Amino acid sequence: MTKNKKIIFATTFILGCVAGVLIARSNLMQRDSNPLLTEYNTPFEIPPFDQIRVSDYIPALEEAIKQQKAEIDAIINNPETPDFNNTIYALDNSGELLTRVCNAFFGMEEAMSTPELVEVAKKFRPMLQEWGDEMAMNPQLFARIKAVYDKRNELGLDTAQMRMIEEGYRDAVRGGALLNAEDQEKLKAINGRLAELFLKFNENLLTATNEFSIVVTDTTRLEGLPQGVIDAAAQTASERNLPEDSYVFTLHGPCRLPVLQYAADRSLRKEMYEGYTTLASSGKYDNSAVINEIVKARTQKARLFGYPDFASFATANVMAKTPEAAMELLTQVWSAARERVIEEVKEMQQLTDDTIKPWDYSYYAEKLRQSKYNLNENELRQYFAVDSVVNGVFNMAKKLYGVKFTEIADAPKYHPEVKVYEVTDCNTGEHVAVFMTDYFPRESKLQGAWMSEFKGSYIDNNGNRVPPIIYNVGNFTAPTATTPALLSIDDVETLFHEFGHGLHGMLTRAKYRGQAGTNVDRDFVELPSQIHEHWAVEPEMLKMYARHWQTGEVISDELIAKLRSALNHNQGFTTGELASAALLDLYWGKLNLEENDSIDVMEFERNVAKELGMPEELQFRYRSPYFKHVFGSDGYASGYYTYLWAEVLDSDGFELFEERGIFDPETAASFKKNILEAGGSEDPMTLYINFRGRKPAVEALLRNRGLK
Repeated sequence: MTKNKKIIFATTFILGCVAGVLIARSNLMQRDSNPLLTEYNTPFEIPPFDQIRVSDYIPALEEAIKQQKAEIDAIINNPETPDFNNTIYALDNSGELLTRVCNAFFGMEEAMSTPELVEVAKKFRPMLQEWGDEMAMNPQLFARIKAVYDKRNELGLDTAQMRMIEEGYRDAVRGGALLNAEDQEKLKAINGRLAELFLKFNENLLTATNEFSIVVTDTTRLEGLPQGVIDAAAQTASERNLPEDSYVFTLHGPCRLPVLQYAADRSLRKEMYEGYTTLASSGKYDNSAVINEIVKARTQKARLFGYPDFASFATANVMAKTPEAAMELLTQVWSAARERVIEEVKEMQQLTDDTIKPWDYSYYAEKLRQSKYNLNENELRQYFAVDSVVNGVFNMAKKLYGVKFTEIADAPKYHPEVKVYEVTDCNTGEHVAVFMTDYFPRESKLQGAWMSEFKGSYIDNNGNRVPPIIYNVGNFTAPTATTPALLSIDDVETLFHEFGHGLHGMLTRAKYRGQAGTNVDRDFVELPSQIHEHWAVEPEMLKMYARHWQTGEVISDELIAKLRSALNHNQGFTTGELASAALLDLYWGKLNLEENDSIDVMEFERNVAKELGMPEELQFRYRSPYFKHVFGSDGYASGYYTYLWAEVLDSDGFELFEERGIFDPETAASFKKNILEAGGSEDPMTLYINFRGRKPAVEALLRNRGLK
């Protein structure tokens, strides 16, 4: 199954405590012209997107930082002895306006980017980073945090409070609080430099992606492509005012992947493949120099904290603890996948006299699937119109967790394609959350799929739960004038995946902002998303949502059987792509570059591939110049392994559902309570054991992928 999903958390991470919270209701400057600085007079406080101007973000950020500075000063100057409430809890409550502004900005930066917004980001992000560093390295604030940390065992705290203290102290130390003054200045400079480099990397990637296209005028080159893909390419050509009978293919997934999988024209496949695998690798938008500078800055940062390399620094505060632990898991998975790749290539080679090349892999894998399982994915797509799949995940959530989704027709939206839903408890009618979806590609949107929030959840001082506003973004095949958006099975799993992240954000009952929803260890956050992928292909679930878009016919038992039998088809390729990319990420994290060093990025990749013994027909899922998880931010740097780390958990956990029934009420209630509602309020392994009854077994992952 495809696991290259992306999650973006639109939250600030100052000391790990400021995340997804509401705007402060007092001491706001009177700026009626800036909607970010006034209460949202909208349903459920959804941002008034039509009122927010690009010019509003910097003034709002300046005011938000000013407000949090005042809040931090109040904590520091509190004459009372530092304790949980007046220091740790007060810190968790600070920065409400800042988080609100950041949530709005980051959401638009990812999904509705414009040249004007890119220019604002060049000022916005460094300002935010500078304030984060100032706060993290504030000696008076750290002194209070440390005072509470040192006496934490004497305070009679509950598990969530103890964890918040320990994580707050840890994050402050990782933010530079224990460094001497000279090293703190070095760290500020490094962090500022990294913020600039991430911006440049993402700007190059977005521009390079949008500038590449293949224009086809010879219709014979379209042989084998699904009609929906052809129609979409014609529509793109029309939008670009090209002559009739022109077809434009771009690098966006809904276009690129079908070309590689179905196009009979080998030269078209090769052109698409090489366009993608050389993305941002040369010319004006080459990210190679940016990657060199990022690795140098990360080397310097790791050394400031006494770590041998950045990978050691990045893994020290999550479940894995060390890059070696992550490597151990990845090596097991890679070895099994590599052997399967060799078998798959031998089998595919029987279908052609041409030597299988990387741009042939998906094409002949699809031919083999049709031959072995009599399964045509184009036939499957007819049952997966996007609205049907969305209804499917909503029904899944209703049966498992007792919540229902009702569309809010007149809700504020940042784009006409966005849909907004109210989430309510089926039994009590309680308002649980707002959920928004944005599923189709456009030039202003980054590639991939992700979940984030415009408003986080927490329990207020009166004991009332503040409901969140969660959204999913995707890049699925858009509808045309004649057909709805029809999803591939990989798209379906992606939608279920991101909806799982959404459930984590929507159903949280954690008390504290910094522990609510997806504010968990990085290598635990993929459990709720990945486990929900399993339901997508369960026969009972398919019967609930997979209906032919024209006839309304429910998917047949015969077609379900074909789909199920082919689930692990081509698993060597998909697993090998993922495991090798995760290993490449860790190799980058283990690399130290000195100030005057320079490394050839492509040569580095080739050396890693050689060391791994990578079959020549296979490539890394993401080449370094467009590996946004690793070089577009620090979010998943030396952490791309987390998808496979969490798959151990999700595979093992779903086996419990399989034993008891995929909608077993008791098992679902346990998962909801211990995983979805708990957030980061307890150690993740403890939460998993509370749900599963034992620690997970890596063999479950291999079984799930058909590799054992």
